[in-house]
Amino acid sequence: MKKHVLLFTLLTGSITGMMAQDGSQPVFNAINAEVLSNSKAFETLKESTTAIGHRLTGSANGKKAEQFVFDLLKSYGYDNVKFQPFEVESWSRGHVHLDLLDPAGNRLEELKAVTLAHSPVRVNETAEIVDMGSGLEEDYLADPGKAKGKIVLASLWLSAGSKPGAQNLHRSEKTALAIKYGAKGIMLFNGVKNGVLLTGTASVTGKLNPVPAVCITNEDGLRLRDLLKEKKYHAKISMDNHSGPIKARNVVATLPGTKYPDEKIIVCGHLDSWDLATGATDNGLGSFAIVDMARTFKKLNLQTERTIEFVLFMGEEQGLLGSRAYVKQALKNKTLDQVKYVFNFDMSAAAIGFTAGGRTEAEAFFKSTGDAIRAVDTVFSNKTSAGTAWLHSDHQPFMLQGIPTATSVTNMPQDVYRCYHADCDDISLINRQWMVDQVRFSTMMLYAIANAAELPAKRMDDAATRQFMIDSKLKEALQIAGDWRWKGE
Repeated sequence: MKKHVLLFTLLTGSITGMMAQDGSQPVFNAINAEVLSNSKAFETLKESTTAIGHRLTGSANGKKAEQFVFDLLKSYGYDNVKFQPFEVESWSRGHVHLDLLDPAGNRLEELKAVTLAHSPVRVNETAEIVDMGSGLEEDYLADPGKAKGKIVLASLWLSAGSKPGAQNLHRSEKTALAIKYGAKGIMLFNGVKNGVLLTGTASVTGKLNPVPAVCITNEDGLRLRDLLKEKKYHAKISMDNHSGPIKARNVVATLPGTKYPDEKIIVCGHLDSWDLATGATDNGLGSFAIVDMARTFKKLNLQTERTIEFVLFMGEEQGLLGSRAYVKQALKNKTLDQVKYVFNFDMSAAAIGFTAGGRTEAEAFFKSTGDAIRAVDTVFSNKTSAGTAWLHSDHQPFMLQGIPTATSVTNMPQDVYRCYHADCDDISLINRQWMVDQVRFSTMMLYAIANAAELPAKRMDDAATRQFMIDSKLKEALQIAGDWRWKGE
């Protein structure tokens, strides 16, 4: 690891007037030294997973996590930290049983399964199983009546034999398609092997679905697919769940800008997690890194021309509920124009570059700033690009309003993601250095953009935003989810 010596002494306890775009490196060196020596990101994540456990929105654990992060930010010197409350329809799982039956109704075996969130409160459903491939619309259009009255079997990932260039859909969108074509339920099988079960929401609206959705193992899914080639089988799904209105709270800490206080750079990630996991990877990695970025800014008394808002969203897992509430409130208050950029860190660690959310005009800024970061430590390889626009995380409600977004490029091993939303998710999967690297390099980038003479991308108007969604091939997914803002299309 390439190390640098601080080029200056902090005589007054603050760093001002040094900007990476002007070729000045001292502030980056100060950030680097502080985070390498004093980062608390991993330690606070570990404390959370040990003392609290999962951080399900609406649960007692979720409330504890909100307060835990609020108190951390207060302890780091943010006197203006606040809660942003919002009301959601809560969902929590009860029991589930999934039986495989022969055509005569005889029980053959019980399949290992977990309920996908926002399945109905009570279910006792038996129907024939039908294989719908990857569960994409093209799979249904080949035989529009095939799924009606049946229980769909589909892969969470793209199945072999999908059309070249096919784009996969989120589990919630696959469930919405099953409902659209008259299915009585859906069984999605995991792409991860060795019996791992994945949970998550199956609702595009954040409200209860009319039919049950479950996840089964990769092995059982492939076995069922082969069995269905030979003869018909039925499935019996029985479950009970819990639902009702609850209140959750985003946590917001603000570092006021010195020159443009009404121009906000938001750095956000979701604090909530699913109940089967501790949320170490999704999204303890991102959320506790953000809290440590906030700590670093205060510890070094870094001053920025634009305001930086550190936001920990709740309800992301149930359908971006916290970030939707933020944007809805900002639209109501006519303050959304203040939001100039959104950095979203979801399962983000070991940063080695940044992507500009498909905004090609921003690539040069990220590349040049990345070169300055790389001059501090060559571990940061500056794998930076315009990237592509994507959905299903907390940047989405902002992006749909034309606001530019960005995130980091991760250098974690792929094996970490196999426990995403699963009961094997645990702090033991996390390497402390990944979080240290995420904090130091992201803090440098945030400092640079908050002090940039000109922002690398600006908010698009409504017509340009619509075209950007089309060009990014997001229209179909947004329409399925009911998030396509341009009605009549």
